[in-house]
Amino acid sequence: MRKKRLCFLHYISIFVLLLSCPLVVIAQDTIAEKLTDDSDIQQELESLAEQNNTESEDYTDLLELLNYYKHHPLNLNTAMIEELQQLHYINAIQINNLLIHIKNTGKLLTVYELQSIDGFDLQTINKILPYIIVTDNSESTRFSIKEMFTKGQNSILLRYARIIEPQVGFSKIDSTSLFKSPNSRYIGSPDYLYARYKFNYRTNVSWGITAEKDQGELFFKNKQNFKYDWYTRSLKGNQHNGFDFYSAHFFLHNIKFIKSLAIGDYQVSFGQGLTAWSAPAFGKSINILNVKKSGLGISPYTSVDENKFMRGAATTLFYKRFEATGFFSRHYVDATISDTSLNGSTSTISALQTTGLHTTPAEIANKHSILQTIYGGNLSYKSNRFNIGITAVDYQLNHEFNRNLTYYNQFEFSSTHNYNIGIDYNFIVHNINLFGEEAISKNGGKAFVNGALISLDPKLCITILHRYYELGYQNLISKGFGESSGTNNERGIYLGAILKPNNTITVTATYDKFVFPYLKYQVDAPSFGNDYMIQLNYTHSKKLEMYFNIRQQNKQQNSATSIVDINYVVPLLQTNYRFDIVYTIIPSLKLKNRVELINYKLGDNSTEKGYLVVQDISYHKMGKSFLSSLGYSLFQTDSYNARIYAYTSDIPGSYSIPSYYYRGSSFFVMLQYSFTRKLEMWIRYSQIYYDNQNVISSGSLSQINGGTKSEIKVQIKFKFY
Repeated sequence: MRKKRLCFLHYISIFVLLLSCPLVVIAQDTIAEKLTDDSDIQQELESLAEQNNTESEDYTDLLELLNYYKHHPLNLNTAMIEELQQLHYINAIQINNLLIHIKNTGKLLTVYELQSIDGFDLQTINKILPYIIVTDNSESTRFSIKEMFTKGQNSILLRYARIIEPQVGFSKIDSTSLFKSPNSRYIGSPDYLYARYKFNYRTNVSWGITAEKDQGELFFKNKQNFKYDWYTRSLKGNQHNGFDFYSAHFFLHNIKFIKSLAIGDYQVSFGQGLTAWSAPAFGKSINILNVKKSGLGISPYTSVDENKFMRGAATTLFYKRFEATGFFSRHYVDATISDTSLNGSTSTISALQTTGLHTTPAEIANKHSILQTIYGGNLSYKSNRFNIGITAVDYQLNHEFNRNLTYYNQFEFSSTHNYNIGIDYNFIVHNINLFGEEAISKNGGKAFVNGALISLDPKLCITILHRYYELGYQNLISKGFGESSGTNNERGIYLGAILKPNNTITVTATYDKFVFPYLKYQVDAPSFGNDYMIQLNYTHSKKLEMYFNIRQQNKQQNSATSIVDINYVVPLLQTNYRFDIVYTIIPSLKLKNRVELINYKLGDNSTEKGYLVVQDISYHKMGKSFLSSLGYSLFQTDSYNARIYAYTSDIPGSYSIPSYYYRGSSFFVMLQYSFTRKLEMWIRYSQIYYDNQNVISSGSLSQINGGTKSEIKVQIKFKFY
């Protein structure tokens, strides 16, 4: 009876939330007013979380430049191609048209002038407004050391987080039980700690230090949870005081003949991601412009992923239209040790670890167990309409890598040495942008991607991309476009189109057909599939924006049951329906609603269904130092398979994209207060409640015996000049 009452309340809540949607027409705003809701980016992050099956990824590096431009708008009259490419909402054809317009007619006088440039419709202009300015300011763009120290910005960021409910990994255990299972408990405290110092001078100079301690990791050596002699000996002296991870960078950009110089931690990204791309990248989403990658070459590393970065030095020098890049990286990364030498040191590893967690003796033993050396370079020619470049990268490990072989991974990298060479191009002719990259690995495996962005009309743009990744192509620092996370064993063709019949409506459609010639994870046979997405956006004004989205994924996967240990491949069909609306009631009050439905069907099994209803409210009175936001969600799915991902507002620099499954509700409340222009503080409390589950994260160290999980986050940011 209780469950029926809860279900009834869920449906009543859905009805009430839907009634809260506005039914009135709101007056049109001028394009000079800036949009503040990045719903497009939120959708892309949701797609990325679903593709990677992760809820809490650090997207700092992915959005670093956009966040910077939001507080330091880019002047279109002096912006370079590489800077314009990072605006995310405009393509290469529009950028080329903008530069030609400025060259032929002189500097822009106002943002209204953008409407006279081919490809810049009102919707596009509104999207980029938060990140740009148009000014004839004659201030010198030359680098000045004196100005750097007087106008450079320093910031210190401190963050704390903790799960409130007791978790199994922190519970008491006797010595005998721990001896039998030493990895059944965390070694450190449940506190998450993050600290960052950063200096910025425009986009020319950046340096900083980032440090992080995950929950369960040790911060003070003398606060180790278990102090038995045998337990301490098993750690082999690998526990230390302080943060578990440190990262530091020094970066120069566009100073005389130096385009980029990085010392310390950095990222590389060239071409279309097939040869050398260590930085994060958006994947397949509703934004068809992200099909084409725009690499930064060398960029500073400011994230806290403890393994996916470069550490050493890199530089890019330019002369006229030629650029030459060289990079070298060497640092220890985590790996699963499968064999040791007589002196106890690592001799063979079976897997490279990417979690960055060091919370148990086994994880601590795997920490920094192998030395990774990566070096290479890029030589390119760049003009407004034509770019071509060649990239080479060499990858070495100091110990043997013997991968734990299964049926599907026999052709993946399993050695101590690999190299890759690739050629990329980008060509604009009239209203067509052709781009691509061709790459080869040491073993002869090849990967190709070629695409075209075509502006048929100011109101119609289409994208076509073909990819061909051979089974034997091996590269551990590639991020090619595709259905899978790896750039191998995949062929496919992608089609996308954007239609803008007027200034308020946008229709986007995508279709992707893919084939996997060999086995892959959870698919024990060659397979194929396709997916499509259709979205209708309606943006009446700055105060009202909504969209309706349908996405269907049709692929193949192992059956849930096997016969005599043989897994049969069966069809998997998943369909999502989403309605999302953001509207402003009064200037200080903004509301956001979402309703999403999902159908999931594997083989002949019955269809698993689910729904999610979200209501977010944010309040910020202009001229006041206080900002608050809160959200409430209701969800119900038949299983974990039918989970739904949804972006949730979080403190700046922290990203929350939880997956909702089973039945329950969640809410969060977040407060921001600016004590002064230089000192800000955020507090966020969130809770998720499952009314049909008695255990959360069953079988893991983070298991909670109960149906409620709560988290508190506190962040302080201090800026000084």
